[in-house]
Amino acid sequence: MSLLGPAGNRSVRVDWRTSLSLVGTVLKYLAVPLGLPLLVGIIYREAIYVFLLTVLFTMVVGTGLERLEPEPDLGAREGFLMVAGTWLAVAAVGAVPYLLAAHGVPGLFAPTAPASTLANPVNALFESMSGVTTTGATLLGEISLDRHSHAVLIWRQLTQWLGGMGIIVLAIAILPELSVGGAQLMDAEAPGVGIEKLTPRIAETARVLWIAYFAFTALEIVLLYGLHLAGMAPNMNAYNAVAHGLTTLPTGGFSPEADSIAAFSAAVQWVIVPFMVVAGTNFALFYAVFRGNLGKMGEDAEFRGYAGIMAVLTAILGGVLFLGGAPPLGDLGGVVAGDVENSARQAVFQVVSIVTTTGYATSDFAEWSEAGKYLLLFAMFIGGSGGSTGGSIKIIRWLVIIKVVRRELFTTTHPEAIRPIRLAGEVVDEDAVRGVMGFTLLYLVIFAVATVLISLDAARIGYTLDTLESMSAVAATLGNVGPGFGSLGPFGSYLAFPNSSKLLMVFLMWAGRLEILPVLVLLTSGYWRS
Repeated sequence: MSLLGPAGNRSVRVDWRTSLSLVGTVLKYLAVPLGLPLLVGIIYREAIYVFLLTVLFTMVVGTGLERLEPEPDLGAREGFLMVAGTWLAVAAVGAVPYLLAAHGVPGLFAPTAPASTLANPVNALFESMSGVTTTGATLLGEISLDRHSHAVLIWRQLTQWLGGMGIIVLAIAILPELSVGGAQLMDAEAPGVGIEKLTPRIAETARVLWIAYFAFTALEIVLLYGLHLAGMAPNMNAYNAVAHGLTTLPTGGFSPEADSIAAFSAAVQWVIVPFMVVAGTNFALFYAVFRGNLGKMGEDAEFRGYAGIMAVLTAILGGVLFLGGAPPLGDLGGVVAGDVENSARQAVFQVVSIVTTTGYATSDFAEWSEAGKYLLLFAMFIGGSGGSTGGSIKIIRWLVIIKVVRRELFTTTHPEAIRPIRLAGEVVDEDAVRGVMGFTLLYLVIFAVATVLISLDAARIGYTLDTLESMSAVAATLGNVGPGFGSLGPFGSYLAFPNSSKLLMVFLMWAGRLEILPVLVLLTSGYWRS
């Protein structure tokens, strides 16, 4: 498709009709997962009009966009527009139940209590974008959470599960109309560290990934509810087991409990840890293990780096907490200095949660010592493995960066040497190396600029933020981590920010989940014109 530009001498080279038509296809089928909160609303006799109207809305909008009639060929530009547009559109639709519930229109069973926090469209979009991008930053405190129905809260959890493995990957797995351009779309959804093609057909690869994702989710739900049945977790009922199963594997971190995982027993915390580790692992490794290659994980350089960095950070943080690096939190089961098990559990859980960008908490780490807080801030920039549901910069890029630095140090004294970058014995293409360096630099520049903007905007309305809080707000949203420090801690919220800052953070979550490039490229004139 080619359209004349404003001057009449340059052409738009993006077939936007094809891109938006495919966005419509995804939106239309979003009505299917909306059936879960609808069912929960029926079970708890809550206002189900919220989800009936949302189903109608998404089907009408999706069908309307789908009628734009896509072309059979999907190019790189159309792929970027479709992927970025899909995530933005799904977040917008995801906000609809919040808005409907917040305004308290009487439902088919019972009225929905007004919840003013999400009555603001900006707040609803923030919460929804945080959900679908698996960020876990929230505007809802203890009072706000209590005012929402079981159905609305399970939708909040479900948005993270849908976004975890990737909305486009899911669509490719189940929608034949997307299978033709599937490889292009999957690359656009995770451009820096692509998803390994596990099977000859890309749609089959997408199905394999989602089957593994579903299986791990189901296993966690069964184990959590099993603890409840065994009397080891009194408040981990079936609803909470499902709710937390839906947000662990996507490294999301939303919880229907205001105190996050601190609301549950130590047994629950220990069970959740390995599932967070799984979520931050390249899912291609599980495919290899399931097919009999049991040594694949031990041979994988990225997995060794992933496990190693978490072990080192856990040891350091465990020592800090054991020596009294955090105050006790009474009924929340906080850190107990001098208690080996408690210090170890808190350190393991919090390091794994932050490195994998899950964002769960067993203690208010916003109240920890400066050493503990800065260690967790550092962990926010690490991220999970490539091909995982984790966010941030990711382990594979850090491995390449470390090897590049070592090469530069070596070639400084041996200028005649030719030393390629290798991972697992394979030479990394120099274009890929430059891509890693460029992405990381861009990530850090956006982090720095956004930190300044957030600080200035907060000062404009008299909202006091210290430097660590401003940095953590950006690191937590751009890296899809969730909680920050100070008032943004795991038991706090982002509600006090002005709407302008919230919209900036919506952009950061959106760009961070798509690894920046598919979003930023849409803002360049070169993308739209020849």
